[in-house]
Amino acid sequence: MTRHFRQLSECAIVAATAWSSQAAAAEPASFKIPAQSMQTALPLFAKQSGIQLLFPYDQVASLHAQSVNGKMTPEVALQRLIAGSGLKITLSNNSVIALSLNQQGQKSRPVEVASLGVTALPFAMQAGAAPQVGSAAAEEPVGAAIVVTGSRGQARTVTDSPTPIDVISGEDLNRTGRAGVFQALNTLVPSFNLPVRAGGATSTVIATGGLRGLNPDQALILVNGKRRHKTSLINAVSTLYNGSVPADLDMIPTSAVDHIEVLRDGAAAQYGSDAIAGVINIILKDDAKGGSANVTAGQNFDRSDGELYQADLNFGMKLGDDGFANFSVNLKKQEMSNRALPIADCSVTATTTCFYPLVNRQLDPRDAAAVGTDRIVTISYGVMPSRSVNTALNAGYDLGGVQLYAFGTYSQRRSDLWYSFRYPKDINNVIGIYPSGYRPHVKIDEEDFEFTVGAKGEVAGWDWDLSTGYGRNRARQSSEGTLNPSLGLLSPTEFYIGTLKSSEFVTSLDVTRGYNVGGGNLQVSAGAQHRHERYQTFAGDPASYAVGPAIVSGMTPGAQSSAGFQPDDAASMSRDNFALYADVAWDPSKDITIGAATRFEHYDDGSGDTLIWKVNGRYAATDWIAFRAAANTGFRAPAIAQQIYTQTTNQFRTVNGIPNQLLQIKTLAVDDPAAIALGARPLQPETSFNISAGVVLTPLPNFNLTIDAYQIDVDDRITITSTLTGTAISNILIASGVPAAEARTLTAQYYTNAIDTRTRGIDVVASYKHSLFDSVSMQWNLGFNYNKTRITHIIDNPPELAALGSDYVLFDRARRSNMTNNLPRTKLSISNLATMGDFTLSSRLTRFGGFKSFQNGVVVNGVTTYPNDRSYGAKWLTDLEASWQVTPLVSVSVGANNIFNVYPDRNPAGDISATLGQGQYPGTSPIGFTGGFYYARVGLTF
Repeated sequence: MTRHFRQLSECAIVAATAWSSQAAAAEPASFKIPAQSMQTALPLFAKQSGIQLLFPYDQVASLHAQSVNGKMTPEVALQRLIAGSGLKITLSNNSVIALSLNQQGQKSRPVEVASLGVTALPFAMQAGAAPQVGSAAAEEPVGAAIVVTGSRGQARTVTDSPTPIDVISGEDLNRTGRAGVFQALNTLVPSFNLPVRAGGATSTVIATGGLRGLNPDQALILVNGKRRHKTSLINAVSTLYNGSVPADLDMIPTSAVDHIEVLRDGAAAQYGSDAIAGVINIILKDDAKGGSANVTAGQNFDRSDGELYQADLNFGMKLGDDGFANFSVNLKKQEMSNRALPIADCSVTATTTCFYPLVNRQLDPRDAAAVGTDRIVTISYGVMPSRSVNTALNAGYDLGGVQLYAFGTYSQRRSDLWYSFRYPKDINNVIGIYPSGYRPHVKIDEEDFEFTVGAKGEVAGWDWDLSTGYGRNRARQSSEGTLNPSLGLLSPTEFYIGTLKSSEFVTSLDVTRGYNVGGGNLQVSAGAQHRHERYQTFAGDPASYAVGPAIVSGMTPGAQSSAGFQPDDAASMSRDNFALYADVAWDPSKDITIGAATRFEHYDDGSGDTLIWKVNGRYAATDWIAFRAAANTGFRAPAIAQQIYTQTTNQFRTVNGIPNQLLQIKTLAVDDPAAIALGARPLQPETSFNISAGVVLTPLPNFNLTIDAYQIDVDDRITITSTLTGTAISNILIASGVPAAEARTLTAQYYTNAIDTRTRGIDVVASYKHSLFDSVSMQWNLGFNYNKTRITHIIDNPPELAALGSDYVLFDRARRSNMTNNLPRTKLSISNLATMGDFTLSSRLTRFGGFKSFQNGVVVNGVTTYPNDRSYGAKWLTDLEASWQVTPLVSVSVGANNIFNVYPDRNPAGDISATLGQGQYPGTSPIGFTGGFYYARVGLTF
């Protein structure tokens, strides 16, 4: 009784001080709340906002409040104040806000009132009690999620943002049943496209997805608002996103993700190079207590393959009285899936599928014995196997005016890339080593590391944030089950191919302050950044690239599947980047937002200096309709990898109208003498101009609709040239120092600023929340994207190629198609989350639009035709997941992705490789070609 009297007495004091500041809750107010104890910060918030605030007084004693400065709505101010504390808003209306602490198994305790008066809290809303369906909490406005991306210094709600933003929660990621962050985003963000296989070689490893139809490296990846480092792997022989060097989000454990903010607008002026299409900001969990663990297992419907096993863990703990540490780990095992067909029987008149040469004009006894049996020689036409361990840490400590923070990830991943079967009689086999043929495969062992430390606080009214971070990705490549045929019987069967390393060191200082100008809040932000980048390639074993004495015409020397990096290929390059930016946002009234930003960047390599800008604005014409627009310039400096990467690998391509031709492709660095002889020039930055306009409709508290149209012009886009092949190309390679025996089997390509493009599109996003029969809570989400890219300019053939004749095209029709037609132009997603008591049903219907693949023409008797063009129709995918909260600690979920087992349209029979049984499906399909997948998950919350 004494304890309760003391608490009520303290509340009475709070109420008395707050009385004079009563104001309408919906109106913006000026806040000046330094970082301090939560027990003292919440009463200060009540005083400055004039809102009755209910919170568990004794439970917040050890919590720390963030600083809040500037003019904003109370809702936004409170979200900023309690960020990272574990406090959640459980009731919100114009006169009262209730908070509770997110603790499992926490008993209900008395709730204190920091408000205009002491008010008893209804039992249903006491701390620890869940809001009931139909309550104020259940009916709080959708679209009210607070975001920090795109608006420096001032958090805003999704619907109040002057630029379009999607917010994806960690729970949303888990409910997709997908294998990683990128795969989950592909089902949740309409304007994001992730092909299951972007191409061959390392392109099957990198989680490569593009935003608004642009390349993956034209969207900037942030973690906790800080730039994420790039992978060392490169899309060197891919079909889609050819030549891009992105960051790999699948190196971040999904269990560490609190939510993801996807800014669908150019933001290079605010965040720097790469943010042409937008920004993906991963916000890590910061809970100081409790945690969760999940175990998931699943496999494909067909052939019962592609098994996926995942285990993840997340838990938080306090560091002393004023700090926290949150740890996450994710273990993943992905098995191989295969959709190859059996090859046809061989005969004396059809020897294409014979493993061995004829013997006295008769089948070899081993071929004769196989007649009538199903021979599936390809085992890897599907998803490649991999193993990974991902860990993450997010931590912070309050020193009393200064807050320290640190976060980072550490990952290891082994990817196993299986290449096509080599017949025993193949010219690239040594029958004395592999009498039954062989399947070469490349193992890529990656170590990925990133760690950022920083401090933030307030001085002279300015919030400041100083941080430094280091990130590195190392990929060691080796091959097994292979050989170098030019070495004959002396060839090893295992090779070290080489290693790639990419690293970034980033130091940033950001400051921001709010001013009361013209009756509204003017938020002024500025900052400086230094970034040091380095990229290295290391040579492989001499035997992996040697041209041995057994070389014969038509043989491809070097380790089969991927020849090793040669000593001349090994390279190292580093550069420094310095940047300054200024960013202002003015809210002259609650209905108007005006923003502007400018940024200057200096690179000490050939990328030079760049000055870019951005302006945006939002106007609320009524309480339920608002208009927003933005215009900005942007740039992307060429990645170091694009300037120095050189390697030789094998890839199937369509050549002269004949599909599935195995080529040995050499990617040349732009300063390689051979590349220069073929017309290569030093790379320059890509530049962009982006305009967008949209409308935000909130006619009901539980419904919102946003429609945004955009146009993105990108000049001097960096891409890889067409594969240049033929005698004339071989002669140029030989003259540049490539051994003749190797040059005769090579095709060459290099990076260049080849094209200008214009991308136009529209995004439609809607959310609706309601109750059904007063017992079921329903959350609907709709997303639609239309996106079309066309090429506005292609550079002329350089003189070096023009002299060779019209057969040599720098950027051919197939390459152009991969940027304009080979991605779906439309994507529609409709999802529902239905909750009734302890049961939840998540359903999602996604329509991927059709796409086309154009190939180069075939000339017969002077007439050009295009027999290899292909069109693929739209497909609908249905995903379901049912969950049961068995106890407060244990949950069970079962689900299926692509529950109706939909496949992409098949290719014509002529496209299927007679010797390998692969090629019946388009490799670039966004739905893949392995059919439906079902899974089960057991979760533990503690």
